[in-house]
Amino acid sequence: MTAGNASARLLTPLPRSPWPRRWLPRLLLSGLSAAAYALCMPWDVGNRPATPDAINATTPVTTLGVTILAVALLALGAYAGRHDRLPLAALLVAAPPAVLLYASFASHDDPGGIFPWQLAWAFFSMLMAGAVLAAAAVGRAFRKDAGENSV
Repeated sequence: MTAGNASARLLTPLPRSPWPRRWLPRLLLSGLSAAAYALCMPWDVGNRPATPDAINATTPVTTLGVTILAVALLALGAYAGRHDRLPLAALLVAAPPAVLLYASFASHDDPGGIFPWQLAWAFFSMLMAGAVLAAAAVGRAFRKDAGENSV
């Protein structure tokens, strides 16, 4: 197998590929999106109040981490949209970070019960899914057989 042949296989549309070549990239996309979230959004299980008796806790999340995560998810979404169906691309790339975000929010105590983390989780999950779907649609526009696309 030559390098050109391998890259040509990697760039073919997934719905028309054989079963193993179709699901291995899909699993890899999910794993990469989960890894990007885990690397960019450190999970500080020892959240501490910023000051004594403060309601807000410190967080290790940085603007750089959020930016890198956004770029990674958009790139994965564009790749998935170019090579796979749009809804499946959004599901494969946006669902793993949404699940990890839910686990992160659910595992931390909410002092005083005033932080509606469920609303924050829903908002950020929809934001990720929408951005990935938009990137997948842009990736779909660069598909060579754009006239034969099926959703």
